[in-house]
Amino acid sequence: MEKMIMKKKNNNKKLPLSISHHCCFLLSLFSIFTFSRSTTVHNYTDALTKSLLYFEAQRSGRLPYNQRVTWRDHSGLTDGLEQGVDLVGGYYDAGDHVKFGLPMAFTVTMLSWSIIEYGEHIAGAGELEHAVEAIKWGTDYFIKAHTSPNVLWAEVGDGYTDHYCWQRPEDMTTSRQAYKIDEKNPGSDLAGETAAAMAAASMVFKKSNPHYSHLLLHHAQQLFEFGDKYRGKYDENIGVAKNYYTSVSGYNDELLWAAIWLYKATDNQRYLNYVIDNGDSFGGIGWSITEFSWDVKFAGIQVLASQLLTKEKHHMNLKHKEMLEKYQSKAEYYICACLNKNNGTKHNVGFTPGGLIYIRQWNNMQYVSSGAFLVLVYSDLLRKLNRKELKCHGGEVTSQELLQFSKSQVDYILGSNPLNMSYLVGFGPKFPTRVHHRGASIVSYRENKGFIGCTQGYDNWYGSRDPNPNTVVGALVGGPNHNDEFNDKRGNYMQTEACTYNTAPLVGIFAKLNYLENTVLHASY
Repeated sequence: MEKMIMKKKNNNKKLPLSISHHCCFLLSLFSIFTFSRSTTVHNYTDALTKSLLYFEAQRSGRLPYNQRVTWRDHSGLTDGLEQGVDLVGGYYDAGDHVKFGLPMAFTVTMLSWSIIEYGEHIAGAGELEHAVEAIKWGTDYFIKAHTSPNVLWAEVGDGYTDHYCWQRPEDMTTSRQAYKIDEKNPGSDLAGETAAAMAAASMVFKKSNPHYSHLLLHHAQQLFEFGDKYRGKYDENIGVAKNYYTSVSGYNDELLWAAIWLYKATDNQRYLNYVIDNGDSFGGIGWSITEFSWDVKFAGIQVLASQLLTKEKHHMNLKHKEMLEKYQSKAEYYICACLNKNNGTKHNVGFTPGGLIYIRQWNNMQYVSSGAFLVLVYSDLLRKLNRKELKCHGGEVTSQELLQFSKSQVDYILGSNPLNMSYLVGFGPKFPTRVHHRGASIVSYRENKGFIGCTQGYDNWYGSRDPNPNTVVGALVGGPNHNDEFNDKRGNYMQTEACTYNTAPLVGIFAKLNYLENTVLHASY
């Protein structure tokens, strides 16, 4: 981390979808895909498959028999041993080997949200099993890490000693000390995000594995109560996290985030009441945000709250409706910002000359993938609400235009950009080959089991100009700078390091775009 086509509801089941409506919708889909089809056609199925392979490359622990990324092997098998707890498993967040709880949990939340929204399309592409496996690798670890109601193990290893070494995870000699939050050392942000991840994942497993789903929900509810009762920022109590994953936004957003996911998972009114009652004081309806990330969850909360307006429930009283509409207005501020439709530069996101969302120079792609996901979800929501357009200060935007925007960001990632470079590693003819990733940059442990020491990797591999011997397929690297420029060097970690939370939102987007493109293809014959 250096550092659906929507089927039109018709009460008369015998009456077919009107020809005119069907044709108009297909024409709109044709227009969405005209640009890419006239220049470069991206294979979204291939992109989806590769994005899910990435999570296997990031696995810590004892790898399963069906591991597909074969240049990786078992690692971190003594994690938690010093503290007397089993913390084997989980994910390395990026190119290093620290297991950071906050970004890992956000990764799992976004993978789960992808399935909740687009699971049918992921299944249609034949990748649902792999997507579910990616979630379970994370949630199995969270279950281990939540050793009692008010104790959550937050981190294994630390960035200081880890970054001193450049070696494969299979050879790790760095500290594997584990750090926890508890009643005396609270971390409401970490507890909240982990609760959100487990609540969202419980929805994924509800039909296929109800026992596991119930277990996840049990942990999620306990973690939320813990985070809410004992409030504090996790990085103020775990100093080794501060310079790597500082919770700049505080913990209010994570508590709201956890509560709304728990409401979605349980339908329990008290969680909705929490979102409503704390919306103002926690900033849920106050903050106008132009980014969505592992740290700043407000835009995601606001989009989820907007979705609740589609629920026609007898207990949705006037106060609830009014508050949810306030959340929605803030969600629409964010969506309009992404479309550059708010008044004034400071109220919109930045863009590169090539049209890519640009928030900041360090790992900018995380904001691109997460932003594209929220815009796509909101495009679907507009259709569900039967709204023709979203009214921004700078003009009206249709659901089709939101879809087109999301697609444009993904197509940029896949190679439709000034450098014709795919920033999804392993996709297309040209992609980064010197990814800032310890395991990928050193000869595979399965090929050479000879021990590679802490600094030996720096001596023999880090400074090499050769491409990495192992391709970390599906990794979304930090990406180009504000001028669409990219320097493919291993030491250029701001641009060439990839993170799990970069790729996670892409899973749902790839699945949806693949479904839409196939719909257009079939309709054209």
